[in-house]
Amino acid sequence: MSVKQNQQQPFSFYLKQWNLLGFYEKFEQTIAFILGLIIALVIIISLVQLTHAAFVMLVLDANNPLDQSVFQTIFGMIMTLMIAMEFKHSIIRVALRSDSIIQVKTVLLIAMIALSRKLVLIEANTEPAKIEALSVSLLCLGLVYWLLRERDDRLGQDISGEHG
Repeated sequence: MSVKQNQQQPFSFYLKQWNLLGFYEKFEQTIAFILGLIIALVIIISLVQLTHAAFVMLVLDANNPLDQSVFQTIFGMIMTLMIAMEFKHSIIRVALRSDSIIQVKTVLLIAMIALSRKLVLIEANTEPAKIEALSVSLLCLGLVYWLLRERDDRLGQDISGEHG
């Protein structure tokens, strides 16, 4: 079945796929679907709260967006939403059977976004050792992510080289 046919008849395509799944795969798909709905709801509620908070802080209270506390509050909420959306994306990939499990690279990416959020929102009086620890952790996660991506790229080239 082509991609165009899948887009035109998604329900019948996924119903056929569902019938081919074993008990555990159906259980996994059900959990992924429920988690996806919950995270989507959290994202929507968070977006409404972010919009309200930004409007109140920037328009009604007329705060300066360059003020550190205002910036940290708004930017922290935005980055939290980004983390939730990336997490949702990883669950959707499982639900759509693009991946059978949550991928290590996705977990690393979410961890890097979370550490980046922590570094961006860090208080000015934070101990240098804590900043260094967070920075080294982020660097190590980035290195592991890069190594995994390089491995996947090489595996992809090896597979395409065998068939081409």
